[in-house]
Amino acid sequence: MKFKNALPTLAILLVVFMSSCNNEMDEDLTTNMSAVGKSDNSTSEINAVNETYNIETKIGSLAVVNLGIAGDFAILSKTGITDVYKSAITGDIGSSPITGAAILVRCTEVVGTIYTVDAAGPLPCSVTNATRLTTAIGDMQTAYTDAAGRTNPDFLNLGAGNIGGKTLTPGLYKWTTALNIPTDITISGSPTDVFIFQVAGTLKLSSAVRMTLTGGVQAKNIFWVVSDAVTCGTTSHFEGNILGMTGINLQTEATINGRLLAQTAVTLQMNAVTQPQ
Repeated sequence: MKFKNALPTLAILLVVFMSSCNNEMDEDLTTNMSAVGKSDNSTSEINAVNETYNIETKIGSLAVVNLGIAGDFAILSKTGITDVYKSAITGDIGSSPITGAAILVRCTEVVGTIYTVDAAGPLPCSVTNATRLTTAIGDMQTAYTDAAGRTNPDFLNLGAGNIGGKTLTPGLYKWTTALNIPTDITISGSPTDVFIFQVAGTLKLSSAVRMTLTGGVQAKNIFWVVSDAVTCGTTSHFEGNILGMTGINLQTEATINGRLLAQTAVTLQMNAVTQPQ
């Protein structure tokens, strides 16, 4: 009789015990799921913030822009190279399809070869090779199309078109207007990192302003793709390959560690141009 009387009490205790266990299991499951979510967030790599729309994006590994034969040149243009003596150019230069007479650089200013489409180039050093120049110009235009056509930028309209004082990290950048660099900038990354800067307007580097590479970044992996004129102010210093839809103008004593690849003319005024290796 005592055992029968105890059964209701035991049943109640069993229900309470099972309910408590279920609640603890639910709490543990919720806690674990929350921890997993936090772990995923904490280990994700967020490398850039789109300043225009404040959208976080993850930078992938950019493929280098293939310059083809154009990469063998320090300066390559379609409508000529003007010059105020004396510039110092390390690397080959050339212009096509315009006549060699449009290359106004003297032999003593170039450590490399001056290629022309005809015998009217600078004497006595110019080399006539229209076929090589035609291929190089074609490769230059293909490279421009490739670089300008890259999509899903990691940075859109950074600095609203003014990047003075900024440190730029690897990735694809796009500006829908002109780009101005009024004060020094730093380009930071590793020796294998690739930078592509797409500019829908003009690009201007102000006088005495310098670009500095840190972390082992190589100028050969930096590509400035500009749809309008490029101007480097007096005594300024530029880093990277300029793929210009129009002209590239280096003002007095401006220097560049890179390439000047213009679909119109290149203008020099006592400049130092060094082709990156």
